[in-house]
Amino acid sequence: MNNGNMPLLLRPSGKDYLWGGSRLNDEFEKGIDLSPVAETWECSTHPDGPSYVGGGEFAGMKLAEVLRNHPEYLGERHRGMTELPILIKFIDAKKDLSVQVHPTDEYAREHEKGQLGKTEMWYVLDAGRDAKLVYGLKRDSSEAEVRKAIANGTLMNYLQQVPVRKDDLFFIEAGTIHAIGAGTLVAEIQENSNLTYRLYDYDRTGKDGKKRELHIDKALKVANLKSSTEPRQPLRVLRYRQGVALELLTRCKYFEVYRMLINTERRQKVHYRADEIAFRVLLCVNGCGTISCEDGSMEFYKGDCIFVPADSEVLTISGQAQFLDVRG
Repeated sequence: MNNGNMPLLLRPSGKDYLWGGSRLNDEFEKGIDLSPVAETWECSTHPDGPSYVGGGEFAGMKLAEVLRNHPEYLGERHRGMTELPILIKFIDAKKDLSVQVHPTDEYAREHEKGQLGKTEMWYVLDAGRDAKLVYGLKRDSSEAEVRKAIANGTLMNYLQQVPVRKDDLFFIEAGTIHAIGAGTLVAEIQENSNLTYRLYDYDRTGKDGKKRELHIDKALKVANLKSSTEPRQPLRVLRYRQGVALELLTRCKYFEVYRMLINTERRQKVHYRADEIAFRVLLCVNGCGTISCEDGSMEFYKGDCIFVPADSEVLTISGQAQFLDVRG
């Protein structure tokens, strides 16, 4: 096995959106020179927030550049592609995010110069006692009703608000009106897109003193205005083997996400690899440990993100940690 199929420890880009906090620097030691730090784009080839390789043969290179040179790292499922189909973030919502909606692939292709739409998944890493999120509408509504509610400041009366707790997961299909609420720390797995249409932003002003732009016409073209069933937490089953437990969180046409718990004793080892079908990404959301293979080893800590190329070497993971195991 050649060195090119070794895992890549990534370094993120950061975003200082006005609703962010400081937890990604304080608790995840991101070292991002921004205040606030609202998001870190951990595994990204998107030009709006690239991630970089932290060490080894490709140290300092953008992940996008590595994949252009080595498209085989994406795997057989993504043959012909040279960039990631997904994007992985940490989000620290100290304040409420705007009420927003994302387009479907079909709408984005036609109206946004061939870009992808955005279906996403949130895994809640922490939540304040009264934290909530917006998920769809309470009842079927017309476009005219929603426009009027936005204009007169009563949109929140139409929105379904759901309590949020640590370890909850939410799947947000394109077209779903949504917002992450204040006091929530989230890992997000999404399509490789940065298309967001804001419906309502609490009349907040940005650093320039102006109200942030809304995209009401586009939003209402793509939004599902039918009532949404309140999201229920799915039954989750942990499957155990020596040193590791695994549970499926989400499976859709864009990605699969598992929660993987590693707990090895001195002589235990957990073996892991990405097959030739597709790449994988390991996002460490708690704990620390070591990943090793024939050609070397790396330490990982809470907050680290590791890209595992398709047809990787067999990796040995040891330590006590919780990962989101994302499969492309």
